[in-house]
Amino acid sequence: MNKSFDLLALGEVLLRLSPPSNERLVRGETLQKQVGGAELNVVSGVSLLGLRTGIISKLPANDIGTYAKNRIRFCGVSDDYLVYDDSHDARLGVYYYENGAYPRKPGIVYDRMYTSINKIAVSDFEEELFASTRCFHTSGITLALSSQCRKTAVEMMKRFKEAGALISFDVNFRGNLWTGNEARECIEEILPYVDIFFCSEDTARLTFLKEGNAKSIMKSFTETYPISIVASTQRIVHSPKVHTFGSVIYDARKDTFYEEEPYRNIEVVDRIGSGDAYVSGVLYGLLSKPDDCQRALEIGNATSAVKNTIPGDLPSSDLREIETVIKAHKTVGPQLEMER
Repeated sequence: MNKSFDLLALGEVLLRLSPPSNERLVRGETLQKQVGGAELNVVSGVSLLGLRTGIISKLPANDIGTYAKNRIRFCGVSDDYLVYDDSHDARLGVYYYENGAYPRKPGIVYDRMYTSINKIAVSDFEEELFASTRCFHTSGITLALSSQCRKTAVEMMKRFKEAGALISFDVNFRGNLWTGNEARECIEEILPYVDIFFCSEDTARLTFLKEGNAKSIMKSFTETYPISIVASTQRIVHSPKVHTFGSVIYDARKDTFYEEEPYRNIEVVDRIGSGDAYVSGVLYGLLSKPDDCQRALEIGNATSAVKNTIPGDLPSSDLREIETVIKAHKTVGPQLEMER
């Protein structure tokens, strides 16, 4: 059965305001306006790599909502399943992000209470939505926003699953949204519906109280739940401007782990959205070649590594650039400084 979309995702669209360069929030007078959000970052990345994607969300019916919609379209993401809040208190969530430089860490201030996404309901959408995609993705951030968002996300997971879609879920734990215990109790209820599961080793230990090495932790999720694929990122932060990034994927269907040499000493311009970029690369790989987890891992690692070097939340890499990065990553010896 043909589907209109390769990937749909449910999540909050946020307005990001940042002082330029390494200026501070407490003293700078200029803020740059951008759009982001975990699930939007994911579908944007998959769209840029070449598949058809869309975002499911609720925006305020005002100029800020229009700005967000235009940025969504700019990345090639469909706005077919955006709905609009025309109430007098409609608003888009905002976050303020300040870059870090060693020894000062990056900082974030959120202003996302009582936003329009918290009014979203399954009844906002026609039943045809649930048969329209090959894969549905959301994250723990959406589950943590409010009881209404949680109710909607869980119901959508069930309906997409019933319609034959793969369900992708990224734990994406945020301590300022809920506690580890709250996250664990909620997420364990939805894991029976999940096919592709993204969870870092640190999150597995802190949130799910897992013990053992990274690979045994990953495998344990598939022994308890009918999860097919588990992907776990491994980031080493040497300083705010220098990171090492790699990952491991476990395919329960083949009982096989996949990994590669990590990207070392990445020159970080902006780390926000790099985890989402990883998810986008892996999902693109799995949706384009379902039986090639090694390729999915390599695309995910490269997409995340490159996103660290790009300002803003949203990715900007197409498949040609990512394949060039992967080729260079595997090459030993001198390389050309510039492709001409």
